[in-house]
Amino acid sequence: MILSSEVSKEQLAGLQAKAAAQGLTLQDWLHKLAAEEPKCDQPMKPFKSGYGILAKYGPAPSAEEIDENRREMFRGFAKDF
Repeated sequence: MILSSEVSKEQLAGLQAKAAAQGLTLQDWLHKLAAEEPKCDQPMKPFKSGYGILAKYGPAPSAEEIDENRREMFRGFAKDF
């Protein structure tokens, strides 16, 4: 059931008018809408996968390479304090 706090009086009146135009109560009309299959004009396309999106940059660095780069970057860090 639609709660009056969720829908304005104007919206509720509009929905009731649409239901009445089909000879249905608002509740029956909403049940009918919920049971219908969604209409699509064009077939849905599959989503593009993110897999391989970074392949143009070559293979990822190994854990050893990351550790070596980290040691190199922070070799002289905070030696002056």
